[in-house]
Amino acid sequence: MQPDESAIPATDPFALFEVWFAQAKESEPNDPNAMALATASADGFPSVRMVLLKGHGSDGFVFYTNAESRKGEQIRANMRAALLFHWKSLRRQIRIEGPLAEVSEAEADAYFHSRPRASQIGSAASDQSRPLPGREVYLDRVAALEERYPEGDIPRPPHWTGFRLSPRRIEFWHDRQYRLHDRRLFTREDADAAWTNTLLYP
Repeated sequence: MQPDESAIPATDPFALFEVWFAQAKESEPNDPNAMALATASADGFPSVRMVLLKGHGSDGFVFYTNAESRKGEQIRANMRAALLFHWKSLRRQIRIEGPLAEVSEAEADAYFHSRPRASQIGSAASDQSRPLPGREVYLDRVAALEERYPEGDIPRPPHWTGFRLSPRRIEFWHDRQYRLHDRRLFTREDADAAWTNTLLYP
C-alpha cells in the first residue's frame, strides 16, 4: 500500500522524497537511484553526468567517486552541486541544490568494501577521467591487482571517497496533461533552518 502524500507534513521535503523514491523503486525498469550530478569548475564552467545515489536522509544525499576525476576536481574547487532525478515511468522529477561536504573516512571505507570485489578492483585500478592509451593497459592493471590481492577486500584508494549534498532547494515536479504541471519548491537558508515551500507556475 502506497503512503498517502496528503499525510506528509508540508514542511518535510525529505518525507515526500521517500514516498516518491519508494514508488520509483517499484516502477523504474533500471537504476531508480540514478541521478544527474551537475558541478562547475572554479571559473564557472559547468559539467553534468549520471551517478548513483548511495545514501540519503535528513542530513543529505550521498554519492561516491574518484576525487581525482574531472568531477572530483570540480567538486574540490567548488563545493556546490545540483542533482536531478528523472523517473520517466512516474512522469516525475526532483531537483536538488546545495553545498557539498566530504564523507568521513569510515563512511567511505564502509561503502567501498560493501561493493562487489570486482568493482573494488576496477575502481582501484582506474585513473578516472585521465587519458588511457589502450584498454589493455587498464585490464593489465586490473589483473595486477587481482594477483596482488587474491583474497579479501581491496584497500580503498585515499582519493576514492564520497560527498554529501546538504540541500538548500528541493523542487518536486509532476507532469500533468497539457503542460499543466505541478511544481512545489522547498527552500531553507542553511542546514539548521526550517523549510519554507511554495507552488511554482509550470
